[in-house]
Order: sequence, then structure tokens, then C-alpha cells
Amino acid sequence: MTQHFEIIAKTFMGLEPVLAKELTQLGANDVQIGRRMVSFKGDKELLYRANFQLHTAIRILKPIKHFKALSADDVYEGVKDIDWSEYIGIDKTFAVDSVVFSEEFRHSKFVAYKVKDAIVDQFREKTGQRPNISISNPDIRLHIHIAEDQCTLCLDSSGESLHRRGYRQESVEAPLNEVLAAGMILMTGWHGETDFIDPMCGSGTLLIEAALIAHNMAPGLFRKEYAFEKWPDFDRDLFDEIYNDDSQEREFNHHIYGYDVDIKAVNTARLNVKAAGLSSDITIEEQDFKNFVQPKNKSIMVTNPPYGERISTNDLLGTYKMIGERLKHQFTGNEAWILSYREECFAQIGLKPSIKIPVFNGSLECEFRKYQMFDGKMREFREEGGVVKTEEEKRQMAEKRRFKQNREFKKRLDEEQENADADIRSFKFRSLEKKEPKKARDFRESGDSRGSRDSRNSKGSRDSRNSRDSRDFKKSFKKNNRRFNDDEED
Repeated sequence: MTQHFEIIAKTFMGLEPVLAKELTQLGANDVQIGRRMVSFKGDKELLYRANFQLHTAIRILKPIKHFKALSADDVYEGVKDIDWSEYIGIDKTFAVDSVVFSEEFRHSKFVAYKVKDAIVDQFREKTGQRPNISISNPDIRLHIHIAEDQCTLCLDSSGESLHRRGYRQESVEAPLNEVLAAGMILMTGWHGETDFIDPMCGSGTLLIEAALIAHNMAPGLFRKEYAFEKWPDFDRDLFDEIYNDDSQEREFNHHIYGYDVDIKAVNTARLNVKAAGLSSDITIEEQDFKNFVQPKNKSIMVTNPPYGERISTNDLLGTYKMIGERLKHQFTGNEAWILSYREECFAQIGLKPSIKIPVFNGSLECEFRKYQMFDGKMREFREEGGVVKTEEEKRQMAEKRRFKQNREFKKRLDEEQENADADIRSFKFRSLEKKEPKKARDFRESGDSRGSRDSRNSKGSRDSRNSRDSRDFKKSFKKNNRRFNDDEED
């Protein structure tokens, strides 16, 4: 009988409903939305698929124990009580990440050391040997979270943050996170039904994520490895089957256009698009937004202009005024979505948004606004059957008030900046023995990760990817670089 267990998928603030919808479509059970996380139940296959196929997850955790601790000795004993031979081989390395919000435990590294000591001491007592620690590239990565006296230990099944897709060869200043970009696109409801435009494309993240969504391609296709591939119970045949299954991919019969005034950004975006094998779907040109003209085909625009924080312009407010002017006169009959931070910038656009969705971009509390562009007056547009705001969009707008009430989160985020891995706020895990599940809540992602990967290259599993410059090449690439089984050891 297939074993089901609790799993945690972490994401950015504001993307939780999108992630929950993705998980439901994957077949997850008991999906519960928390803060910066979604908990659910599934089996080993679903854990693999969550890592490989989710567009809006940053990290997938598998809880292995939760217990109470009032002192360092309690943490030590609680960890030592676990049979670690089930998770760590004597010849394997491991690392411990810790997150602490407690009056009793004031230093996260001290907690990590206690966990490490408990594991090492258990191995020494039982075998006379011990596994080693590896900070940079451990075989097994553990997370311990302490909220007051509640401790939870998790296995990190992802390893490197899932926003590190692997296609990014170069970057520009302040690039948009891949997970946030995918979440923005999914929030619009677009899945490839029209052309897609980003007039300020930077390194091309929105363009590439749009193409992956349009083709329904797994974003994990380009990754080199996942942490679960080093687990003792890793099922290579099962993951090979998941990796090689492209039955859900679809054709994209429209086109994606990107523009930027900076030729360096244009060249960077082209390089990244080529590495993803999507050049036949995406066209990138050097062009100032002020020269944007009405597209020939039905289109959606999604863009992330400068905020005046990490990136600015000589006339920031003038830039937003120009955006509004271009949309009003050169984008009629279409819809535009804009992510920004400053209310004064949105005010300069001079158009009434039909929806405002709060979302965090890093530590910045931003809004993602939709502008429905039409000729004439809104009353006439509605009388002709036009829809400015759907029922789902009205529901999302109602969520804005809840989000605003949680603004203290941003302050805490800044205060805890020194804790680079402060992923989890506080939550109570559901015990698998209990019939009535409890909600898990209060996860957050610090965004730390260690370098992008641009090819799958696991011995006996996946061959390395070369740059791919067309959709046809991508098909050929997938055919010739399928995961395969052999008798070699990992």
C-alpha cells in the first residue's frame, strides 16, 4: 500500500493560492494554505512531482518529527530519539539549517550544533563511526524549526532553491525571481491563449516562464539534481518515469515578445532564451517603451518596471506616466498587468486598475495591478458585454485587506535579516496518527540558494544539456537526452 505523508511547499507571500491550485491539479490531498507555504499530503511520487513540476514552489520539505523542547538538552534528546540510520548513511554527509523564534533559544547556530551533536553521537554509540558535515554540498540537508517550545525536524527534498531553474546563463541588475515571475503569469489566468508581451523584459525571466507555462513544460527540466536523489529510499525508476513523461506538454500557437531599451539586457535575455531552447517561441528586440505600438494580434502584457529601489531611471514618475500613455493609446482591446512598489508610481499611470493583488518581491510589499484597456467609456464597455473584473478577481481583491493586516511581517523580516535561512515562522504540524488534521502555517523563504544549474547531469540518469536555440531543437534535445536506467551506482 502506498504510504502517504505530510509535505510542505514553501513560496512567496501572495502566491499561496496559486501554489495551492497547482498542487490540487497535481493530485495533492488535504491542501491547506498558510503564510508563505502550503501543506498537503501525498506519496513519494507526488513529492518528486512537486519538485519537478511546480512553477510557484521555492522548496519542498518532508516533516519527520515534531516535539516539545524547553532547553538545549531537550532538543538534543528529541533529535537523538530518531533512528538516523533510516535517513543518513555512515558514508554520507549532512548539514543542518535552523530557524529559531523562541525566548529560550536565542541563537539558531547553537540549535544546529545540538542537532548535529545528537546525530553524530548516536552513530558513534551504535557503530563507532560518524557521518561528516558538509556545508556546501551535503548529501542530506535537514531543517529544524523552533517556535517557543515547539520543534519540528524536516528533510529538505529540494536542495538548491527551486527558483534556480537552470536556464539563466547571465543576469542583469535586480533580476525578477523565477518563481515570482511564474506566479505573476499564473495569476493573470494566461496559459498561452494569446500573444504575450513584456516591454521591459530585462534578462527575459517573464518571457521564459511564460513559454514554459504556455507549453505546460516542467520547470525542473533544466535542473541538474534534487536533494531527494541522495536519500536512501530514492526510487530512480519512478523519477525517470516522471522526468521522461511529456504527455501533458502542449503546442503553443501564439508568440511571446520582449523589448528593452538596454542592448545589454536584450543580449542577456536572448542568451537565456537560447539556453532554454525557446528561441522559436520568443522574439526579443531593442526598443524603448515610449515607441511601443499597437500589436497586430490579441495580447496580454505583463511587466515589472523599475521601482526606484535597486533600479531607477532619471525620471521615474515620468516613466510611469509614459507607460500609462502607451497603454491608453497603443494597447486597446487588451489587458496589461504591472508589478510595482510605489503608490505614486501607479498614480502616474493615470488609469483605473480592475484588480490589485498584494505580493512581496523580496522584502518589498508590492502590488500586481491589472488594467483592462478598451475604447470609450467603461459603462459602454460593460453594456457591450465587456468584463472588467471577474468573480475570482473580486475575491482576490477582498484578500487585500487580510494581507494589509499582516504588515508587521515585513518589519520582522527586516529584523531577522541576519538569519539567512529563516524559512519558517511558527506552525503546528498535523500528527499523522490523528484523524483531524491541523493547519500548518507561517513559513517563509529567505531566498538563499547556491548558484544556478543549466543542465541535468546525474550519472546514469541524465546527460548534460547544451544551449538550445529553437523549439525543434528542444524536441530533439528531449528525445536524445531522456533520463535512462542502467546498472551504475549513483
